[in-house]
Amino acid sequence: MEEKSRVLIIGATGKLGHHLAKFSLRSGHPTFALIRDSSLTNPERAEKLRFLSDAGATLLKGSLEDEESLTEAVKQVDVVICAIPSKQVLDQKLLIRVIKQAGNIKRFIPSEFGADPDKVQIADMDYKFYSRRAEIRRLIEAEGIPYTYICCNLFMSYLLPWLAQPGLKTPPRDKVTIFGDGNAKGVLIWTVSSFLF
Repeated sequence: MEEKSRVLIIGATGKLGHHLAKFSLRSGHPTFALIRDSSLTNPERAEKLRFLSDAGATLLKGSLEDEESLTEAVKQVDVVICAIPSKQVLDQKLLIRVIKQAGNIKRFIPSEFGADPDKVQIADMDYKFYSRRAEIRRLIEAEGIPYTYICCNLFMSYLLPWLAQPGLKTPPRDKVTIFGDGNAKGVLIWTVSSFLF
């Protein structure tokens, strides 16, 4: 019988992290979710946590800023999946240090789940987004932590509603800015939760 990994999900109340936690549970892995106190007071997040707990997940209080709680959580598992929002990617630095010090993690999957930061070229739109992801990659590699990077390109459900126009939440009505020379090729992914899980 195949031995199941003990999986820690960081970001289990988020859009992607919640699906990852559900899939881990459905696959029979002992699943742990690192949760902040603030998640318990947010009705939507609290409902997600209730669902995960009822499904068998172990909820561990802690945060990416608290070394003690991170260390305690990491020592209980052998796989760590981080699904925090892209804007918080540098918040993984302490987690990487804790994983290195613990020495028991067989696989770390950092928060990427998008375009490959070592290959993407987006003119005038980056705002250091990809350089921060590349910085986390170099840190993981320098520490010698076993890792898997998941690059699934861009989620069109995030970009297309506003036609990739920075600062907008809906499609522009009068003007669209085309970055670069307009000939760049790209790959977009459409996610459907029920299809994935």
